[in-house]
Amino acid sequence: MTGATDGVEYMAGELDRDATFYVAGHRGLVGSAIVRRLQAAGFTHVVGKTSAELDLKNRDEVFAYLAEIRPRYLVLAAAKVGGILANSRYPVDFLSDNLRIQSNVLDAALANEVERVAFLGSSCIYPKFAEQPISENALLTGRLEPTNDAYAIAKIAGILNIQAVRRQYGLPWISAMPTNLYGPNDNFSPEDSHVLPALIRRYDEAARSGAWSVTNWGTGKPRREFLHSDDMADAVLHLLEHYDGPEQVNVGTGSDLTIREIADMIAGIVGFDGDTEWDASKPDGTPQKLLEVSKLAEAGWTSRIPLEDGLSRTVDWYRANVETARV
Repeated sequence: MTGATDGVEYMAGELDRDATFYVAGHRGLVGSAIVRRLQAAGFTHVVGKTSAELDLKNRDEVFAYLAEIRPRYLVLAAAKVGGILANSRYPVDFLSDNLRIQSNVLDAALANEVERVAFLGSSCIYPKFAEQPISENALLTGRLEPTNDAYAIAKIAGILNIQAVRRQYGLPWISAMPTNLYGPNDNFSPEDSHVLPALIRRYDEAARSGAWSVTNWGTGKPRREFLHSDDMADAVLHLLEHYDGPEQVNVGTGSDLTIREIADMIAGIVGFDGDTEWDASKPDGTPQKLLEVSKLAEAGWTSRIPLEDGLSRTVDWYRANVETARV
């Protein structure tokens, strides 16, 4: 497929390794992994700005920056993210901040004729009780999980923004929806993080302190799928070079485990041999979130990092960076 603005035609395919490539959110869990992957693939001009240097919620700043660097490619990995508790407490922030970030970056990318854009969302865009595994066409077919519906609506708006650009301007922009991600540079806050980094921190602290027990939120019964951020980064580059379609693409492993099984795995990796208790007064969230990944496989990509190996690597990174890790 080709697209055009002002008479300039673009086509999906192999990316120019010497072109300017802007990664919005380049210090975060996904963004930092994408930077590593691009550099390993030979890209020579990967750029980014920290939130202190560039406020993506400030429209004038975003437009000025993209006009200055004139990127040929862009990945929008920047977002306000958090776990169940944070999403439940601050829905206005998760909706407003993400809508502004997305609108500013995508509008500025369009104004500067960015050739290829990948918008990254989340599996929470799908209905709470979607048929498992969840296919891409489940979008907008049912009610969302109420603990993170504000964040999900923002991400759905991002998908529609990409589709609108494709319809109106013919640009080969795409959206990728990852399952639950983990890896280096994650947020390890005890209250605001996602489940996996929260478990790593909790069990590691218990192992270090010699605690007799650990208490986790919820019942431990929900099933979750996890993908290492390095796998996600590899998938994003692959999709940019091999996929061109309006529908979002699920990115996952195609397999899941219960939270209890994940907790037991982490306990074993960190060396915690005490008891695990479950606080059922805390929310479980969606009963199961397993992505159907046949579209991704048809595009020629499958995950490579086994969960236990990825968890071991993440625990090693956390322990080596515990003093500076985001909390």
